[in-house]
Amino acid sequence: VTGEKESVCTYLHMGSNASASQAMELEEVARMLSPCGFDVIIVCCSNQAAENYWQARLEQTVVQVTGTNAKVVAVHEDWNGGAGNGLGTLYAYQKARDKASRDGFDLDAKLSGGASVALFHTAGKGTRLAPLPGAENNNKPGVKLPSLLEVGGAAQPLTLLEAVMRQTSSYAPLRGGRISVFWGDQVFVPSAGIQPSTHPADILAALRPMPSKAEWEAGQLHQYGLIAVGTAGDATQLEKVDYDTAKAYLPQDVERVGTSLGSFSLSAALLAALMAEFAPELAAKCACLDSDPHFWMPLTLQKEDYLAVMGKKGTPAGEAAAHYARMAAFAAKFAPGGGGILGCVDVGAKALWWDYGRLELYQTNNLHAAEEGPSPHALRTFLKLQPQGAPESDASGRQQRNQLGAGLTVHPSAVVLNCRIGSGTIGAGCVLVNVTAPEVEVEAAILMSVTSAGPVRGKRGVLYNVVHEGSEPLSADAVRADVFQPGGKQIVVSSSIETDGGKAWKVTLPENAFSFEEVYKQNQKLDVSECQALGAAAHKRVAQALETLERLP
Repeated sequence: VTGEKESVCTYLHMGSNASASQAMELEEVARMLSPCGFDVIIVCCSNQAAENYWQARLEQTVVQVTGTNAKVVAVHEDWNGGAGNGLGTLYAYQKARDKASRDGFDLDAKLSGGASVALFHTAGKGTRLAPLPGAENNNKPGVKLPSLLEVGGAAQPLTLLEAVMRQTSSYAPLRGGRISVFWGDQVFVPSAGIQPSTHPADILAALRPMPSKAEWEAGQLHQYGLIAVGTAGDATQLEKVDYDTAKAYLPQDVERVGTSLGSFSLSAALLAALMAEFAPELAAKCACLDSDPHFWMPLTLQKEDYLAVMGKKGTPAGEAAAHYARMAAFAAKFAPGGGGILGCVDVGAKALWWDYGRLELYQTNNLHAAEEGPSPHALRTFLKLQPQGAPESDASGRQQRNQLGAGLTVHPSAVVLNCRIGSGTIGAGCVLVNVTAPEVEVEAAILMSVTSAGPVRGKRGVLYNVVHEGSEPLSADAVRADVFQPGGKQIVVSSSIETDGGKAWKVTLPENAFSFEEVYKQNQKLDVSECQALGAAAHKRVAQALETLERLP
């Protein structure tokens, strides 16, 4: 699947009854942490090396992450030019079915027999999150968060993909006989509970009553893909439109409208029908079809409205009309008695959102774990930094598996996981994971997998996968991510929180030897597992040197 899913929003918070809302949020987080995950997990990767990495990783972590010993099937999309997330979903399922069959596992039979299946799309360059995905050798879903798992006998940070798997696992008990399709850069806690699927297809959205024009404009709904739901529960998919256009396109009985998350689910019967309909494209590995404009919109809009919308997207009228006719014939064949094919599963307009898809949001939402309030409490519980059911004041989970020197002071708000630090001060609002250093003096900083021979000093910076071999101080005032490649190559990539990686993608920043894009292209040829091993060896080498010099506790 090519391209990057646009984030719906950053953070919507609770209503007026804070205590009731907080209790419901914690109840939903508890559901995510319970043993209720999907029976089968498919991960669609960008290349064979990523497929190998995630197959091995998730076989070790799936029970820790979801509470269920799911069948894990990692695949990669080898489709010239990209299939789009519509055909890409069908192709990923086809590849997973074929791969699973080699283990004697009949995926079709399991799904039609009532198994719950989840498919996670992970491709995309992660431009807005640069330089962090580069430090993961283009393995964007492998970007780390402050929570620990046991991997190969060692404590390793939870990855973004694993966080999304944990969060979405709560939908599994209500989705037997369905395949649920998710994207991996944001975590949300529904305020509407976990609602069942009622249609052959459904899409997640944060619904609210149909707004007035003033409310539409105040909520900037024109910036988002939208789902509208009528009295019968049938949904209509809309692209980014203003209020007047929406009123013209939508059925008269619309009761609720909301921002679409893009994630959808299909019944086993609808999946089989779509696989049959698009069998020629799947066999030839041609065309690029996305779920919103090529599946849901032609199935829910009137023909004239669909042609108008696609015309604005640059699709020739004849091509759009032919596709509309194809999907209309498909709908008539699949549901000859009529009735809506697409429904909506509401996550609630007051859901909590923790979006990690941009560097600024990565910083904000990781620092959020060291803050106070209902949302940080829920986030810490989700990340297992706070015991379930414990009051917000319980900080016992914020420090785990550390070796800290007597000369080190740690602020009570700080999150410190699997660190080995001699002396100094970890100030308010810090998040440190897998940090080894003789001394630190940091405040409101994020240090994720950092090994430094010299002291680490700074405020509000992000250090990610950094190995610093010099005795001089390592600055934590800005952004730095190190990239490890074969041949002893260590590329230091510097940036700032204010730098938009999407806009600066092709720009070589003054302190760097390469642009973000050039690092991405160098990583494309490499095996992520090999590169990760090289990085781990570099961290270990510096840590052992510090041990030899007796500079660590």
